[in-house]
Amino acid sequence: MPGLQYFSFTELWSPLFLALLLLLTAGYFVLIGPLASRFEGSTAVPFWRRGLFLCGMLALYLAQGGPVSLLGHILFSFHMVSMALSYLVAVPLIMLGIPDWCWRALLRVNPLKGLAFLAKPVVAALLFNGLFSLYHIPAIHDYVMLHFTVHRLYYGVLFLTSALMWWNLINPLPEYRALSGLGQVGFIFLNMVLLTPACGLIIFASSPLYATYSDPGTWAKAMGYCVPQSPAALLQAFGGPGFFGSLSPKVDQQVGGIVMKFIQEFIFASMLAYVFYHWYKKENGQEDTDVSASPSALAEEV
Repeated sequence: MPGLQYFSFTELWSPLFLALLLLLTAGYFVLIGPLASRFEGSTAVPFWRRGLFLCGMLALYLAQGGPVSLLGHILFSFHMVSMALSYLVAVPLIMLGIPDWCWRALLRVNPLKGLAFLAKPVVAALLFNGLFSLYHIPAIHDYVMLHFTVHRLYYGVLFLTSALMWWNLINPLPEYRALSGLGQVGFIFLNMVLLTPACGLIIFASSPLYATYSDPGTWAKAMGYCVPQSPAALLQAFGGPGFFGSLSPKVDQQVGGIVMKFIQEFIFASMLAYVFYHWYKKENGQEDTDVSASPSALAEEV
């Protein structure tokens, strides 16, 4: 995109965030390698599972640390790409990369047992989709984008509630499984429906909703958390977000809403087809085991 050449390597690629993710990735390989023998029931982690974890961390880096993250502060359409990569792609891939014996050890931690109700299907769906929709109310979105600590906290909570939502679909532990077959089909439909109002508001709004992407002064203040330049210097150099794209704020906003809804529909429709197929086979006696209970079995078949 025009203008990105004016940003430094650090601003574009966030090396500190990359270092953090590399450290977490190294910890993952130490956990499933040298430390695995300390866990009850531990087994060798197959390459496909390791690959899913790495893909998830890569998606998270691209969304929150790479150029997509910077562009997400410039154009609303890239903001929505960042959100989709973070919570609809990275989270399930990272979760699928964690072996079942790690999950069992984690869920034995006493404080987590008291929070088990948050993972109940309806609660988890309402939490994630509710917080996502709340975030995209214009006044709240602009406030979060202009306050760095609130921004990081809110994104962290969205990450956790996304994991709770995905747990009901890719949970590999039968003893913790609340849904299977038709229940998962209904849960997928519920999530598809809950996100629709927020995307509809964004797509069909008659004017730009977010000052962060339409008002140069507000945009420059929000950009201050990505680049070390002052708002005044940013305005003098670029004039506003319009410098970086040919789309008007309204069209950029509409594109963002469409992109988010399309990615969500594609991911959940794919899972819906998989779950329904195996549920149908099981109901007709064509499967001996309840593989439909967790779409994570899909990766096992590869």
